Amino acid sequence: MPDANSFCPRRRRVRIAAVMGYRARMSSAEATSPPSEAPAHRSPFFYGWWLVVGGFSAMALNGALLFHAFGSYVVLLKDDFGWSGTAFAVAFALQRVETGLLGPVDGWFVDRFGPRRMMIIGLTIHGLGFLMLSQVNSLAMFYVAFLVIALGGAMGSFLPASVAVVNWFSRRRATALAVMMLGLAAGGLVQPLVVLGLEELGWRGMAFLSGVTVILAGAPIGLLFRHHPEPYGWEVDGAAPRPKAAAGAPSAADPAEVMRLPAEVNFTARQALRTRAFWLISVGHGLSLLVTGAVMVHFQAHVRDSLGYSLGTAAGMITLMTVMQVLGQVAGGYFGDRLSKRLLIVVAMVLSSAGLIMLAAASALWMVAAFAVLNGLGFGARIPLTTAIRADYFGGRNYGVISGFNSMVVTVGIIAGPVIAGAAFDATGSYVRAFTGLAIVAGLGSLCFIFLRKPDPPDETEGTRHRVPQPVAASTAGS
Repeated sequence: MPDANSFCPRRRRVRIAAVMGYRARMSSAEATSPPSEAPAHRSPFFYGWWLVVGGFSAMALNGALLFHAFGSYVVLLKDDFGWSGTAFAVAFALQRVETGLLGPVDGWFVDRFGPRRMMIIGLTIHGLGFLMLSQVNSLAMFYVAFLVIALGGAMGSFLPASVAVVNWFSRRRATALAVMMLGLAAGGLVQPLVVLGLEELGWRGMAFLSGVTVILAGAPIGLLFRHHPEPYGWEVDGAAPRPKAAAGAPSAADPAEVMRLPAEVNFTARQALRTRAFWLISVGHGLSLLVTGAVMVHFQAHVRDSLGYSLGTAAGMITLMTVMQVLGQVAGGYFGDRLSKRLLIVVAMVLSSAGLIMLAAASALWMVAAFAVLNGLGFGARIPLTTAIRADYFGGRNYGVISGFNSMVVTVGIIAGPVIAGAAFDATGSYVRAFTGLAIVAGLGSLCFIFLRKPDPPDETEGTRHRVPQPVAASTAGS
């Protein structure tokens, strides 16, 4: 039977053939096009850096209005109510215990519902806590308000922001975390403005203004966040999207490109807790925080009461330490993406321990300044490095809940440090032995990272894998 095309003029047959060829080419193009949820036009600026900006902003708010301002509130509240220093120490300990115990719960919520919701909810709670603080009339009410502030700060600051960042970055993970965490130091640098507000408005007025500011800022900051890059047409570290192969068809990707994308192993929380690496990281980090906790609570008292310098001099040393912390964070992020994070953490811990020994032996102001430099550099570098190495070892898929369990362990260190130092001072009238002993124990904690090794992948029937871009010659710098 003659073909229908044989009845068509030659020109028409050519036109029909051209149309059929075009449709075939379009079908082929659709088979290899990116997923439908990927935007057709994408900014050349990698969206992951907007997450860093959001995390920086949230941590700057937390640092300016709570972390660095706590001591100023203590002075004013003592003047108004006459509460003892022990009462405020209890508030500090309760806040740390709450953060540690709720860490796994907060982490599970972040992993389950995403950082955007948790950021918005957390900052709203954080702001409501400040509004409660502005109405405090009793010690019990102060504890309740402070716990609400701390809960909101934990839910709407470091944890959800770090979960988002570790999922959007791999090769530049330490750098991104370091830049994000500079927000905490930035909060310290604006303390003169916070103190001015406390002096002009009173602690009640400043607490109310802080609450309103945090609530209004919560939604804009939270809306910046995205949990994973792939649904938005991005790849980790901003790499070009991989083509989507047709069902049943072999991938058209270059074999060399496939080798660039090794599977990132994602542990569940249960699998991570079974590894030696999790406990070495957690215990080592917790021992390093013995120094941090002791310094946060007792540094100014030691400089003024034991060494005989003014509070203004002590404040100047804190400013120096903050500046060195910023430099340490930047250096930790930069070198952490290029050298061994594990060995860099060892160096950072040794610097902090050496600084505390210098402070314990201080007989001149230059020795106090040397402590500020060494401890600032060590503490600053350690922050992004310990955060990044957990993601490198256990993956980003369940990073929130794994970090939550880690916080339960490290909280012991930051609470024990000031308690031990305070008890030793009460018994001996000096911080020298306490600081020296804590420095030695914290220094020994570096052994945890010396013996740390990347854990073997879990059973693939239990764990999950997720591709992330890596250099062709994969570096072992993170191990």
